[in-house]
Amino acid sequence: MTGAMSRPKPLRFLSPIHKATRHIGVHLENALRETELAPQEGHLLSYLRSYAPCPIAEVVSVFGLRGSTATAVLDRLESRGLIRRELNPNDRRSFLLDLTPAGREAAETVQAEVDRLEKAIARRITAEDEAGFRRVMNAIAEATQVKLK
Repeated sequence: MTGAMSRPKPLRFLSPIHKATRHIGVHLENALRETELAPQEGHLLSYLRSYAPCPIAEVVSVFGLRGSTATAVLDRLESRGLIRRELNPNDRRSFLLDLTPAGREAAETVQAEVDRLEKAIARRITAEDEAGFRRVMNAIAEATQVKLK
């Protein structure tokens, strides 16, 4: 050996998952370029499409955001007129997030692209492939023993 270090083998599960996450992110960035939404903003709008109005704490928990990151993302979406924060009638110390009409329209655009991608993936695999994928995802959940909301 000439002293050159050999490359480590890629991780069997985590490397492909990371790469797939990057593929999805870049695809959605390109597909949604005209919306001028950052991927995280689009994802959040898509979530609110299904679950709004919801407490800010729920969004922070679901997305695993730090407080300052959540504030920055929410401030950008609010300044663009896509979301609004309202006092939570059940807990006056907290706020609920809801979509504005423009935000609902943007969320529908994001969701349509996500649905197209889901269908494009589904056309390329068998039911057996999907079952194997779900087994791997369940194994990851079991191995990490992390409970996500």
